[in-house]
Amino acid sequence: MAILFGTALFAQSPMQLTGVTRDTFGKPLPGVQVTVHSEGGVDREVESGNDGVFVVDSLNPGHYQLTAKKDGFATSSAVSVQLTGQENLSVDLTLAANAAAQGPFFKRLLKAYSDDWHGVASSGPDPARRGWPTPVTDPPFPFVDWPYGGSPTLGEPDTNVPPLMQALYSGSNGEAWQQSRIKIYGWLNGGFNISSSNNTTLGKFANAPASYYVIPNSFQLDQATLYVERVPDTVQKDHFDWGFRLTNLYGLDYRFTTARGYFSNQLLGKNNTYGWDPVMAYVDLYWGQVADGLNIRIGRYISLPDIEAQLAPNNYTYSHSLTYSFDAYTQTGINATLKLSDHWMVQLGLSAGNDVAPWARDARPTFNGCFTYYWRNGWDDIYTCANSINDGRYAYNNLQAYYTTWYHKINKSWHTATEYWYMYERKVPSIFGSVPTETNANGAWCASGETRCFAPEHAVVNYVEKQLSKKDYLTIRNEYFNDQKGQRTGFKTRYSEHLLGWGHWIGSTILLRPELRYEHAYDQPAYDNGTKNSQFVAAGDVIFFY
Repeated sequence: MAILFGTALFAQSPMQLTGVTRDTFGKPLPGVQVTVHSEGGVDREVESGNDGVFVVDSLNPGHYQLTAKKDGFATSSAVSVQLTGQENLSVDLTLAANAAAQGPFFKRLLKAYSDDWHGVASSGPDPARRGWPTPVTDPPFPFVDWPYGGSPTLGEPDTNVPPLMQALYSGSNGEAWQQSRIKIYGWLNGGFNISSSNNTTLGKFANAPASYYVIPNSFQLDQATLYVERVPDTVQKDHFDWGFRLTNLYGLDYRFTTARGYFSNQLLGKNNTYGWDPVMAYVDLYWGQVADGLNIRIGRYISLPDIEAQLAPNNYTYSHSLTYSFDAYTQTGINATLKLSDHWMVQLGLSAGNDVAPWARDARPTFNGCFTYYWRNGWDDIYTCANSINDGRYAYNNLQAYYTTWYHKINKSWHTATEYWYMYERKVPSIFGSVPTETNANGAWCASGETRCFAPEHAVVNYVEKQLSKKDYLTIRNEYFNDQKGQRTGFKTRYSEHLLGWGHWIGSTILLRPELRYEHAYDQPAYDNGTKNSQFVAAGDVIFFY
């Protein structure tokens, strides 16, 4: 029961003290008893709400001490504040979990899921960040800053504390885990599709050239992932920091992330339906003192451009656009990202090429250069990237690729993203000739008499996104893809694709993404193993985070 201050304390103008009670990894903590102790020796108690927020009204200027306690947690250290009479104050109070009181590991893990699904401590003030406010809301969207494939984001805090890490943080070695900043987490992603394609006599991947859910009328394990990472602190600007990421992926989707030289015989030699791929393995070196932040990434990383990315949570929808499906996926090399100001970011890199390991026979020095311009306080940006530059001669996925992406926030609940790219390879073998093609790659529909030819393609995709609630969003996707010589899809034709999708979160650990998709090939049948011009798919997936 609250003990009220004496009458004398209210002789001056009353003030307000607010704050948030948090656990030691920053998650708002509800139901905490906050005690405010005055110089006069009189205490006042309040309890934090479901979002961890507490409010103490009608305080006179003066010196106060705050402590916080909750069952299962050690009492917080006393925090001193001084109310000057000039402004109200806000203060955070942190409580460390008592491992013995929290119980065994799996009990703590189940509690983390229970709290999440019941909305306990699911909100609170945003953590400190550098630069403009976040352009979109997370959730329901899978990001808060405009994303680009594998590009690092500088100035954004690392707020990802999945259930597995919550359970580890609340254990006897929780403090050591937090100090190391090393995290272990991942997700399981499975989905289904009902397709108008059903001709599997020539192969079971009849939904192609639609990608990822290539097997029609089936349920599939798309991705089972395991991440081990340490994220550098890029909010600070006064010292060096470092990080790393190791990502393991098993499932149907390995077929699209595979790079020659990284256990690629699973696909290129055996054509296994399911497989494993170490899709990311890199270190990050970050210097906050250089300009507005410099990050150097070394290793195997996701190709820099694109609205979409390989890993399931990095996308608005279950399926991928054709525009994304037929460009570069990963590169191995070194890439520097330099933030010059809130308006400008530049990137320069050198890799072994697209989807090849440095020791693979198709590897060759490949350069990239990109820049971004932000305006309207981050509500708009243009990202232009020459993603892969070398001689362009035909080899395994040796694409010369040039991208431009525009993100535009329309208002509080609507935003849109548009991407255009142009790609080509030189001296591509003709499908009508005797020159062999690369395994898992296509030749080109060259002119009569040509044994090799120049094979370009270009594409444009647009996303329109509507936030329906804190847990729901709507996606409308439209695109045009022109495979001018058929080298990417195997069919020399123009395509259009149209999608309507919905994303719904249960807590922050389960994401449901049903969708309807229609696509059409204009110049020759490309779907259902080359027997149909059009394809309609109803599909959906579930991502379960751990």
